[in-house]
Amino acid sequence: MNKQLFLTRWSLKLAQVAALIAVLAVISYRFALVDFQPALLGLVAGAITGLLAMLLGLVGTIIAIKAGKPGITATLSGPSLGLLVAIPVIFAALAGAGVPRIYDITTDLLNPPQFPVIEGLRTSAHNPLDRQMPEDLADLQKAGYPNLGPIRINRLVSQVFNDALVLVEKRGWEVASVAAEEGRIEATDTTRIMGFKDDVVIRIRAQAGQTQVDMRSVSRVGQSDLGVNAARIQRFLEDLGD
Repeated sequence: MNKQLFLTRWSLKLAQVAALIAVLAVISYRFALVDFQPALLGLVAGAITGLLAMLLGLVGTIIAIKAGKPGITATLSGPSLGLLVAIPVIFAALAGAGVPRIYDITTDLLNPPQFPVIEGLRTSAHNPLDRQMPEDLADLQKAGYPNLGPIRINRLVSQVFNDALVLVEKRGWEVASVAAEEGRIEATDTTRIMGFKDDVVIRIRAQAGQTQVDMRSVSRVGQSDLGVNAARIQRFLEDLGD
């Protein structure tokens, strides 16, 4: 067997293994067969295997091109599949590299909105809601997201509350509590692929003749949210304020 064919075949085999590892990690976590850490390790292992498959396949392709062999596109099956498996993990790692390693984000650092209902739905396996970890959480948030804060809207509190609830439902978040008399909405956003859950609370109240909206978003698992919670809050408040 020539070297090019050997590399191409092993590239495809490794890419298929990578895809299998990634799929098993996703399914196992979605069906609560494994915890967050094993699932994360599975995704990382799948990505590393996918990158190895891509490397072997590219070397095989280069050898085939230099040898002037036909059917070059066939040698790209392994690298393509390997890249497809690895790229979500690579993008997540790149996103996490530029943000603080925290999982609890709020627009009010002095008096963050609370989760009276959702707190009872979380377990000891989930991240705590006491904002004690890490110790410099507030400073890290200020440094990472200096422009994140509450918004004020020139509409009645009741109207803003209704608009916020409509936006929550439009986004497909699972509503846990609607307390209009307290100006509070609690909901959970679940990611499509892995099924990671982030809990959200929206606080709406009158302030200086306007309606002020504060928001808090907390990941149930993971020490870093990769910037997802801050981005969620920013987008939501921008849509609500329009």
